[in-house]
Amino acid sequence: MAFEQIGNDKPAHTVNRREKMIGVYIGLLAVVLAICGMGGGNAAKESTLRNIEASNTWGFFQAKNIRRAGIRLQADELTLMLEANPTMPETSRKSIQAKIDEYRALDKKLTSDPASNEGLDELFVKGKAVEVARDLALKRDPYFDYGQALLQIAIVLASVAIISGGNAILIGSVIVGLLGGVATIGGFTLAFPLPF
Repeated sequence: MAFEQIGNDKPAHTVNRREKMIGVYIGLLAVVLAICGMGGGNAAKESTLRNIEASNTWGFFQAKNIRRAGIRLQADELTLMLEANPTMPETSRKSIQAKIDEYRALDKKLTSDPASNEGLDELFVKGKAVEVARDLALKRDPYFDYGQALLQIAIVLASVAIISGGNAILIGSVIVGLLGGVATIGGFTLAFPLPF
């Protein structure tokens, strides 16, 4: 069986097989690139959503804290009024004491409300937890950025290797592609710190 010769005295079927294998390799890189892009997009969306949630939680926390401070001031003023006027009629004294008791109960509810999970204590814990989730998503994002860049470079190098026929460029593509794959895995797992 006679083989058609091309360029560098390699049989055509050898070159076609090499090009097919590189084509499959480029396809695999593209799949990993798509997964990396999805992971990066999800990390960016997650960090944005968690940042908004953290801002809303801390805004709600501040509003409740301001409200609680106002209620405490009112209760303190009424308490001082009772102490300053010992001769106040009993009905007035009872009305003011009832208001003080109402303010103190509201103060306790604003401080901690496990039933609604919206007391200051609960909001503080929630705000901190949301910040941790946001920071985790922000930590993942650079892995995906580097992974995408490395995988795109690997695809370009592999494409050049098809045209040039050079193995050095293909080996470089494989090394860069592996680094891109490792960065992608790192983005999902955070199994290792980025060196830069």
